[in-house]
Amino acid sequence: MSNFVGLEEVGVLESPEEVLSTMTRDGRRKWLYPTPSKGTYYYQRLWVGWGLIALFVALPLLKIGGQPAVLLDFVRREFALFGMTFYPTDTLLLLLLLIASFLFIILFTALLGRVWCGWGCPQTVYLEYVFRPIERWIEGKEHVRKRRDEGPWTFDKAWRKAAKFVVYLGLSLALAHVFVAYFVGWERLSGWMLEPPSAHWGFFVLMAATTGLILFDFGYFREQMCTITCPYARIQSVLVDPDSLIVSYDPTRGEPRARRSKKKIAEEDAGLRPALGDCIDCYACVRTCPTGIDIREGLQMECIACTQCIDACDAIMDKIDKPRGLIRYTSENALEGRQTRILRPRVFLYTGLLLAVSTLFTVALTTRGGYDLNVGRVVGEPFTVLHDGRIANRLRFRVRNQRPEAATFTIQPVAPEAMQVTVVGPPETALAPQEMKRVEAWVTLPPAAFATTPSRDARFRLVFSDGTAEEVSFVLLGPSR
Repeated sequence: MSNFVGLEEVGVLESPEEVLSTMTRDGRRKWLYPTPSKGTYYYQRLWVGWGLIALFVALPLLKIGGQPAVLLDFVRREFALFGMTFYPTDTLLLLLLLIASFLFIILFTALLGRVWCGWGCPQTVYLEYVFRPIERWIEGKEHVRKRRDEGPWTFDKAWRKAAKFVVYLGLSLALAHVFVAYFVGWERLSGWMLEPPSAHWGFFVLMAATTGLILFDFGYFREQMCTITCPYARIQSVLVDPDSLIVSYDPTRGEPRARRSKKKIAEEDAGLRPALGDCIDCYACVRTCPTGIDIREGLQMECIACTQCIDACDAIMDKIDKPRGLIRYTSENALEGRQTRILRPRVFLYTGLLLAVSTLFTVALTTRGGYDLNVGRVVGEPFTVLHDGRIANRLRFRVRNQRPEAATFTIQPVAPEAMQVTVVGPPETALAPQEMKRVEAWVTLPPAAFATTPSRDARFRLVFSDGTAEEVSFVLLGPSR
């Protein structure tokens, strides 16, 4: 019973175990009010962040080879990525691309830790450089917001909250349109925007849901996306090793920590007081952390390597005339006085696998034909006996032009010799760049072709205007004897 302190009064279990930085011991949400530390890394991240925001918005707008730089059109089953277009038949290519992406993330993390989370992730970029600055502009600085939030509802508190969420709603709507543009393209999206919601109610519902999720994420959920939801934080422990680059506090230099004035620190340096560590326990690194952790407790799952604690600590070191770097980019081995190895077995392994998969992807992409062909039977009777006794099969040829130039093609019989092909429609079919068409054709054979068997293998040649000729095979059916 000694572990239960005031159980009847507070209803919680007192425990020395650590809990999430965004959660109190009784499981309630702990709101964070991080104070920005505008140092060297902050401004570097600011430039990178706004550059990435411009890139995120521009990718669906930029055209490469007539296609958006990034378009994931699941409805039409086309995926455009930086001038390359993939289709459902490119399963191997998509699989290799996905594997290569995962291997790159693994290698990147092994070398640089969670630099992506703090510098490049859209969650961090939009939250730290768009939504939180707007919040500070409308509601005031962190200590003011905290005091106001903990107090009763007043007119001042209400109008500031309302104004903030109105601006957030507008931003969320704009970001939702950018997000949806990745899946439908700006051209179609801009056309839908000019039409009434009833004309595209599915799009309207999708846009409303996306806007709501973005508003919920940046207006309420915030850092919990990184500390609770994102799986990357969970797997980083198996991706990093003692040589990986991390943001860390140097305990050999900082401990023992104690609060003291600059005068007392000068007396320590002069030998008039017992020497303590460089950390003055000011909590600047904790106040500035966007996930609410204390970096002095060591590497933690919630750390996103945003370097805010480095800027905060460097500013304090400048004020007390101590060298910078008490908190810095380093590695566990470096902190323990051992040499950091960049080239190590896991780096060679990850690099080798990445090169192998990238090579397979390149070979598969460069050897992919300019046209994707498929032939199937039209739904209905498997065959038809014509008035002259010939056996007819109705087939559908699906042809996709995977080249950036327009083309035409014709269908010619190859075998058996007595086979005839009659295309339903013009004998020559035109294909625009990246276009897919289905062409139906009647394929006829004399009854003698099925005298000994109810099926015959047939081959067809598709001749394209650029001189390419490709053959496909299909089984024709006839009456059994």
